[in-house]
Amino acid sequence: MLCIRGVVLPEREERSFWTDGEVLRAGAPPGGRAGRGARTVVDGGWLLPGLVDVHTHPGSTDPGTPFDEKLLREQLAEHRDAGVLAVRTPGTAARMPAWVDADPELPRVTSAGRWLATPGRFFPGFGRDVGEDELVRAALEEAAASSGWCKVIGDWRADEPAVPLALLTAVVAAVHGAGGKVAVHCQTAEGTRNAVLAGADSLEHGMHLDPALLDRMASQGTAFVPTLGVFGAKSDAMRAREPGLRRDLWLAGWDTMFGNVRAAHEAGVTVLAGTDSFPCGTVAGEAAWLVRAGLSAEAALGAASWTARAWLGLPGLVDGAPADLVAYATDPTADPAALGHPSRIILRGRVVR
Repeated sequence: MLCIRGVVLPEREERSFWTDGEVLRAGAPPGGRAGRGARTVVDGGWLLPGLVDVHTHPGSTDPGTPFDEKLLREQLAEHRDAGVLAVRTPGTAARMPAWVDADPELPRVTSAGRWLATPGRFFPGFGRDVGEDELVRAALEEAAASSGWCKVIGDWRADEPAVPLALLTAVVAAVHGAGGKVAVHCQTAEGTRNAVLAGADSLEHGMHLDPALLDRMASQGTAFVPTLGVFGAKSDAMRAREPGLRRDLWLAGWDTMFGNVRAAHEAGVTVLAGTDSFPCGTVAGEAAWLVRAGLSAEAALGAASWTARAWLGLPGLVDGAPADLVAYATDPTADPAALGHPSRIILRGRVVR
């Protein structure tokens, strides 16, 4: 049994907890801290529900490389050791193996099956290549074989057409009808527009997002996962390239991203932190990018913790919740840099660090 006390975010209330196996219990443990072998592991500081990366692809690092279960375990452990205790994998080169959910040493994983790519819209063979006439059926199959999510590559090259709106709408309707959810990769104006109008559950990247669509996103519950860090890391290199259609369209999209992220948050759209990069376990850096885009430190932190957990259907730090939490010596909303340096990590009622 572990005893934990600190100021809980986002409520900013001092609370005490104890662990009953993998379950978090509020208040003092039976018999007090000295009873039943209780061990105090956090006594003061700031407590957050486990961090979340909602866009990560553990198990392979480069297009064309085979899915590697050993690498999957190593990269999920990188997440865990950084305090990222839940991840969503919106597309992988293979379906998530069953042992992931059964391993108590690894973060909780919400998978979306294999990337679904129609002809010319992804790295060949890196996901599940299907014809447009097969896309609805394939989406239902991947959602059923995963955590209920599927991922559609909604567009690809900046100067090539996106998945047609009518087809994407049919995919979303079918998956929703089966109780699932749809994530859409979109980096062009047409692809992003189609994803919103089709009623997708999340926009992955969302470059060239039309601000006129934000109210619709908010009302229908479409989340925005901008993956700012992975784009920001290559923006200078893109600017250094010779002018050309694809380079110029990419930069035009990037140059609107900060404003769109801020406007989306202000419009009530759920903005979430996802890294889409390696090494794994760097969601604190993505939260810092969200702050640069104009979100408050608390909103950016929520995007990587309690907001993301609620969106995935996971509770925060309440009685009966999974015993997954991170502790900090200083308030990470006052010092965002502290987010990458948890003083204690607890997963499923066990001390990771």
